[in-house]
Amino acid sequence: MNSLRLLIIEDDPDQRELIREQVEDRFGRGTVVGVGTRKEALSHDAAKFDLILTDYNLPDGTGMDVLSDIRSRCTTPVIMVTGENVGHIAAEAIRKGATDYVVKVGDYLFTIPLVIEKNLTVAALIKEKEELRRQLEEKNAQLEQMAATDPLTGLYNRRHFARVLEQLFAETQRYDKDLSCVMIDVDGFKQLNDTLHHQTGDQILAMAGRVITANLRRMDVAARYGGDEFVLLLPQASTEEASLAAQRIREEFFTASAALLKRKEGVTMSIGVAALRQGNKCAASAEQLVANADAALYKSKQDGRNRISVAGCEESPEALAAAAAAADADDERTVPAAVPIPPVTADAPRERTKKKTTTRRSRA
Repeated sequence: MNSLRLLIIEDDPDQRELIREQVEDRFGRGTVVGVGTRKEALSHDAAKFDLILTDYNLPDGTGMDVLSDIRSRCTTPVIMVTGENVGHIAAEAIRKGATDYVVKVGDYLFTIPLVIEKNLTVAALIKEKEELRRQLEEKNAQLEQMAATDPLTGLYNRRHFARVLEQLFAETQRYDKDLSCVMIDVDGFKQLNDTLHHQTGDQILAMAGRVITANLRRMDVAARYGGDEFVLLLPQASTEEASLAAQRIREEFFTASAALLKRKEGVTMSIGVAALRQGNKCAASAEQLVANADAALYKSKQDGRNRISVAGCEESPEALAAAAAAADADDERTVPAAVPIPPVTADAPRERTKKKTTTRRSRA
């Protein structure tokens, strides 16, 4: 108990010394620091004491003032020790944060050590409970992060993306802001994975996650949508701004993947961009926004990969998907060689088709 530190605030020197003697007889010499005024009390760091006893009547204030001062600084337990045997003062002291109240009547000096011990025990239990609560919150936060994150790329997973998508789409509509969606597919990943084995494929996907993260703003959201596909949400970004971000990602990934594979040819990306445009809202729902970006991605695949296509409001996702599916059927099954990076292109209007594609085909 020698490490215990108690602060006694008592303006009467005789009373202060009597309290000190009783307390130090129980808890050890050097345990008590005694002061006689509010100013002296505030000159000490209240957080460094295990418990504080304060008189109600002080030369430069009241025990309530001291209590308020201490509570604004720390959570050290405070016991009000006073001769004021008035019920409403005790009630007010407890409401303002005092942990206990002792009246100077009879043999009250003998009860102070017991009251101190009781309050120290309660304080220890509260501290332990707070620590357990903090640890629990920390563990829960870690579990939530794990549940929302793709372990390979460090990006959000598809389930968490779906929740964020609805929220951002609603905010975009409420405040009439831009919201862009970018769909990314790693070209030829299946063949690359089969040829160079899964460990190298995992390294490629992990690198894609790092490149994507490095090229986004804090407000942007990136997720692994599935296999070798990624999806991005860029709040308050037009299709032009989203396309520039996509171009940076595509170029940096091409360079980084070439270094990883130790060859001149890097791995390319096909990308689709769509947006909820101010004054000309192309998507009626969050799902439609993603579908538009997905359709633009199909267009990039159809036009030869390694490019960015921007969906227009007049585009038919079903038509683009059907055309891309037909292109996939004739696709060669070898790892694509690198080709010069073409500029961003916008989709050309296409005739709508009545046939609706209900399943997604794998994209080489």
